[in-house]
Amino acid sequence: MFKILKKELLSPKVWLYDIEAPRIAKKAEPGQFLIIRTDEKGERLPLTIADFDREKGSVSIVFQEVGAGTSILGQLNEGDCILDLVAPLGKKTHIEKMGTVVCIGGGIGVAPIYPIARGMHQAGNKVISIMGAKNKDLLILEKEMHSVSDELFITTDDGSCGIKGFVTTALQQIIDRGETIDEVIAIGPVVMMRSVAEATRPYKIKTVVSLNPIMVDGTGMCGGCRVQVGGEVKFACVDGPEFDGHLVDFNGLMSRQHMYTDKEKIESNHVCRLTKIKEVL
Repeated sequence: MFKILKKELLSPKVWLYDIEAPRIAKKAEPGQFLIIRTDEKGERLPLTIADFDREKGSVSIVFQEVGAGTSILGQLNEGDCILDLVAPLGKKTHIEKMGTVVCIGGGIGVAPIYPIARGMHQAGNKVISIMGAKNKDLLILEKEMHSVSDELFITTDDGSCGIKGFVTTALQQIIDRGETIDEVIAIGPVVMMRSVAEATRPYKIKTVVSLNPIMVDGTGMCGGCRVQVGGEVKFACVDGPEFDGHLVDFNGLMSRQHMYTDKEKIESNHVCRLTKIKEVL
């Protein structure tokens, strides 16, 4: 059993949990993820490790309530325990001193980009961070991102905070001012990561994307995170979750993600017989 040490609401339906897990905290690295199961009937939820504290013996997760599993998780409180926690899983982010690194987080993608930005900063890189959201109320971890960035850009779709536009708006400004960029790392919605990859492609800037948003069971068994990378079939959970953004077949990935859109709409009013919770799709 894994005790919840801290519960904090970051934005509407977006929670941060600190969970007591000393053995996992000892080995966790930026870029890796965990699988969580709240109880014996709970579904397996793959979530990126948003942070870890080796001295405190805890790991942090950030999640948004979007379905039955995350809704049940969101009902837990400090002091409650989670049945299963398996981690660290996935390949860790390659971190070394390389020069200037641009770390981009969109939505709750800011949570997994934070430990990566911190690691890049500690390695001696100049870290320029970009965090984006639809509006200022949906921005998370701004103070944390400030603390590990030499420069921080904030973008919102409606212009309620920072630059009005998308993360690529800020990225283009950085490129246009002549900044030498050695690597871009982007985590967020798939459509955002595709846009970032297309923005850097003409300049041949190395671009890494994390495909953790498409994972389902996190073991390579379900095939839900299957993706073509450089013409080869890869699974985000066991081969990644990070890949060369210029080699990812985003069109194929997004097309497959939309295969079940009609069925999802039909099930949008479904109430789980086990949990009695209406799934929000």
